[in-house]
Order: sequence, then structure tokens, then C-alpha cells
Amino acid sequence: MTIHHLRAAGTSLVLDARGTAVPAVVHWGRDLGPTSAADLETLADAQVPAVPPSSVDVPLRSRLVPLPADGWSGRPGLRGWRPDGERAAAYVGLQHRGSRSDVAGSVTVHLGDDAAGLEVEVTLTLGLSGVLESRTRVTNVGTSSYVLDGVVATLPLPARAGEILDLSGRWSGERRPQRVPVRDGAWTRETRHGRPGHDAPTVTVVGVPGFSFRAGEVWAVHHAWSGDTSVHVEHQPTGHTVVGAGELWGPGEVVLAPGESYDSPRTLAAWSDNGMDGTSECFHAWTRSRPRRTSRPRPVTLNTWEAVYFDHDLARLTALADVAADVGVERFVLDDGWFRGRVDDTRALGDWQVDPDRWPDGLGPLVEHVRARGMGFGLWVEPEMVNLDSDLARAHPEWVLQGAAHREPLAWRHQHVLDLAQPGAYATVRDAMVALLETYPVEYLKWDQNRDVLDGPSRPQVLATRRLMDELTDRFPGLEIESCSSGGARVDLDVLDRTDRVWASDTNDPLERQAVQRWTGLLVPPELVGTHVGDARAHTTGRSQSLGFRLLTAVFGHSGIEADITALSEDDRRALRRWTALVRDLRPLVATGVTVRADRTEESWVHGIVAPDRTEAIYAVVSRTASVDAMPAPACLPGLDPGRRYRVERVDLGPVALAVQDAPPPWWDQGAVELAGAVLESVGLPLPCLAPEQGVLLRVRRV
Repeated sequence: MTIHHLRAAGTSLVLDARGTAVPAVVHWGRDLGPTSAADLETLADAQVPAVPPSSVDVPLRSRLVPLPADGWSGRPGLRGWRPDGERAAAYVGLQHRGSRSDVAGSVTVHLGDDAAGLEVEVTLTLGLSGVLESRTRVTNVGTSSYVLDGVVATLPLPARAGEILDLSGRWSGERRPQRVPVRDGAWTRETRHGRPGHDAPTVTVVGVPGFSFRAGEVWAVHHAWSGDTSVHVEHQPTGHTVVGAGELWGPGEVVLAPGESYDSPRTLAAWSDNGMDGTSECFHAWTRSRPRRTSRPRPVTLNTWEAVYFDHDLARLTALADVAADVGVERFVLDDGWFRGRVDDTRALGDWQVDPDRWPDGLGPLVEHVRARGMGFGLWVEPEMVNLDSDLARAHPEWVLQGAAHREPLAWRHQHVLDLAQPGAYATVRDAMVALLETYPVEYLKWDQNRDVLDGPSRPQVLATRRLMDELTDRFPGLEIESCSSGGARVDLDVLDRTDRVWASDTNDPLERQAVQRWTGLLVPPELVGTHVGDARAHTTGRSQSLGFRLLTAVFGHSGIEADITALSEDDRRALRRWTALVRDLRPLVATGVTVRADRTEESWVHGIVAPDRTEAIYAVVSRTASVDAMPAPACLPGLDPGRRYRVERVDLGPVALAVQDAPPPWWDQGAVELAGAVLESVGLPLPCLAPEQGVLLRVRRV
């Protein structure tokens, strides 16, 4: 029984585990420095709150698992019951049975309630990245089944954390920010899509009012789970504020037989006193340190979807591959439409054999051509779904996930969920994927998921998908997987344990993409976010954009192309060649750098990536809409070493339109400038009046 102090990356967590009560979180935030046992006791004693009028007669502390039995009237950290009606099981009163710190930066707390027949183990790990990882195990040690209703990882917040920012969105407009003040009661976001969804909160940030990317103290939480999730921020009239996250279940979805355990997904949290850029840096470092993260450079990718759609023809695709290789593409991905009978999205999903009509010799001729041109080959699949108009569904209608009895589930994009929790369905899909990967040298699967799971519990489907991904990557070392989910509906750090990038949105419109990528970057590092140069006229919005703006936007991620580049002029092909060479030159920076975002108006943005040693950086200066000000504010470049000098020059990606046609030429037309990092961040560089939907790429090198 002791007080635990976890420290890493400028962050401290202090856990008071003295006595038999559930341990209390005394502090989570700024690093407290080296502390003696006596100092920790003094701190913990000093943080015991007063007993207010008309309340429980003992101080109400922020327990690791808050429960009504300890005086907590908010959302409990554990809920459940026994079908036999045993009352003690429904009103849990956990006691502390010991804690241990086996590994530096980690503490495990053991709790139990003999009357309820439960044992609970909570593990907190504060890693080198500064991310706090919380996991909970609940074990049924009783003699009858126990139904879990909720397990919530809960962390306290100080009174100064008075404003909430999280994300919402829609298809092709994912991850849009929204802010609300912290008030009495709970701000709750629940995702009931069987996947995070296009409107997923992704990261819940609570901070001092007015916090921004570069300023303010913030606490950020992400629940790393690809299924239904609940996240809440709750303020009680007692003065306590907490943030909590956990899985969201349907009735009776998780039932523990005697002796069985439930292991929660990870809840990940980060603190920063440098705004949201600080917590982003923590999450990015955590993600990059995961065991299966590849160190291979991210290849420039061409995806065929917006080039040919379902019109698969060997001559057309080999011509596309020829131009792709010529402009510097390194991976060629054949999208939807290659399998038997798949001429549109109404049929054949689930029939994972190559279409003999359009591919009489199989995919071999295309694969050989692509590889002969020096590119790797990738393939689109959607293993979790099925069309009713398919041989698979006709042979096994019982494998279509169905919720309400005697009622056919509603179609979504003409498709349904294949119940991978059924062994036969799982084995059939797995064997089909294995056959493809054994037949063709496929190095990359674009793994799509174009439907919500509304017809049954999502947890079995998520676990089966995890297992299938694991089985394929174990069997085929080097295979990479992209998480696509009708665009960006499955972007989380659970799926990124098994995949090598996420498709953040189905829109390639660079104006929309600027917003999607800006806020996706709260959680996911740029090299794991696919971003493509689309056609001049965007498929999803109909908006037309200059090639330069499209190229600029696609630099900041895992760069690729999704357009019919056989129709481009020679001038545009030359521009693509220069761009792919630039992408290859910049990708070590993109893969390791620190993402920074200057605090500016919504009319114009400045964002960039700075090398860890701050020797180089790139910045995008983006004019999104017509400015309400006559003169644009200077572009301040954050994240550089204030005491060193830097050379700044514009990278030519094509003409940049100005709002004033006869204005004097901008400074970059005269060449590079050299200034101190402190000047570039605090004073900035003057900007011309850029026309709306224009951007400039600046490259910065330390002198």
C-alpha cells in the first residue's frame, strides 16, 4: 500500500493507493519532478477535499473506479448484474487489495468485492511518449454468470479545465471540430455504428477556456477501439470533473461465465501545456513506437478508383500503369471491380474470385506489367461485407448478420454485414483472401468497410476482423493493410495496431482535405494518413481546383494519386514528376517530424512538419476563403529553434493565383530569405493577398 508516481515526457500521474479504498488519482498533468515518499504523502493529504453540506460524511475523492458505494453520483466506472437477481452483484463496493509497479512507468491495482463475486484489475502505464494508457480486466469469481453493462476508464480533471473540443462530421467531411463549455452534468458522445463512424469524436480535448493548437493547458483522451464507444466529460456540483471512456454494448452483449474475464480496450490520454499540438505530439510518438510500425519509406501510390471506377480493362489499366511509372509512382492499387460479376456496387460482394469475363487470364498479366515497370501491386477488398446478389449470400443466407427476427436487415449501399463471428463465414473469407495472396504477389490490401453494423452486436465483428487481419499478416510477412471505411469511418489507434495507414476521407477535394487532414492529425501522424492528388474536378464535390493546390495538399501525408493521369497534358505530367521526386525527398521528414499548426483565422491556415532536431521543416500557407481583412496576417512558422537561423524558400508546385492581379511580386519571387527561428515564429513572413483556395509550400532549412 503506497503512493505511486509515474513520470514521463513532462507529465506526472500520482495515485494514492494507501488503505483499503479504491485508489484515488491525486494529480494528472505537469511533471512534479523527483519526489520523496514523504513529499508524495504530503501532496496526497493536501488534496483531500472538504466535506460540503448535504453530502456523504467523508471526503469525496476522484477514485480510479468511481462507484455509488464510494459516494459518486455520476457515471460509475463499473456496471453489471447477475441474471439470478443477486442484489449484491448489482451494487458493487470494491476494495483495494494491493498494487504493484512491476515495470518502470506502469502500476497495476487489484480490487475486489467478495459479495459481488468480482475481481477488477486496472493497469496504468505512462510511456516515454507521455501517453497514459489505461486498461481494465474484470473477472467473474462468482458461481453464476455476470452481465457487464459498462466498464469505463475514468480520469479526473482540474477545475480550470472548463472547455471541451471534440470532433464530428459526415461522409467526405469527417472530423470537424465543435466546442462546448463544461457545465453541470455530462457531455456524452456515443458512437453506435459498429465502427467509429464518420461522426466519431476521435479525440476529446478538455482544457482551459480558449485553448488552441499552440497555447493553453489541455487534457486529451482517445478510446482505442474500432467498435461502439462512449466518451463523456462530467462535472458534478461537488466540484469534481472527470473524463471517461469505454465500450458501448447492447443488452446482454458481454456475459461472463464463472471464471471468465473481460479485458477492456485501451483508453489513451495525454496532457500538454502547449495546446493541442502538444497532445498531438504525444499521440504521434506513441503510434510511431508501436511494435508493428514499418520503417520502410511510404511508397507513392496510385489508386485506380477515380481513374476507371468499375470499368476494368487490361489495355486501359496497363496504359494507366505505364503513365504512373513514368511520373514516379511506386505502388499501383487495383480498386473495386476486379472480382466475379462485380460490374457495379449492387452485386458480387463476397465472391472473391477474379472475374473470368474481364480477366480471362486472371490478374497475372496486369500484375506482371505493373511489377515490370518497377511498382508494387495492391488490391481492394471488403471482407466484412456481402451483397445479397452474390453466390456467397445465396449459398449461405444464414451468414448475413440479422438483428430483428423475421425481418430482413436494411441494405446500406446495397450491401449487408457478413457475420464473421460464425466460423464458417470466417473460414470462407479467410481462405479466399489466402488464395489471392498465394496466387498473386499482392503487397498491399486496401481493406474497405462501407456499412455500419446496425443489425447485431458490434464487438464480435470487431474481434473477428482483428483476428482475420492478424492471421493474414502473420501468414504473409510484409503484407500491408490500409483501413478504409467508406472513407474515414474507421480511424482509431486500435485498427492502426494492425494496419499501415488510414484513408481519412473519400473526398480528394483539396479544400475539404485541408480540414480533414488538419483534425485527423490531432491523433494520427501524417505518414499514416493516405492523401491523394485527384482530378481537377473533384469527384465528391464537383469543385475544380488548380493542380498546384492539389499537389500541395497531398504532400502532407502518405502521398498518392487517384486520377486518370493518361488524360493529362505533358506539362501536368512534368509537374507530377517533380512532385513525386519532392515527396520522396521529404518523406523521412514526414515520417518522423513534429506536426505544428499556427493559430490563425479560419480564412487562412499555416501548418507544417518540423524535423525532431529542428534542422528542417515544411509549411503550407493556405488561403481557404476570401479574407475579411484587407491585408493578410504574416505567416508565422511555429516549432523552429528560436536561437538558430533558417533559410526559407518557396517550392514551386505551379502558379499561385493572387486576389490582386497587379500587386507587386511576393518576396519569394526574389529568392530565399534568412531569418532567426524566433523571428519566423513570432513575427512571421509577409503574405500577398492569395486568392481563395490557393496555397504555398515553404521549405525551411537551418543555416
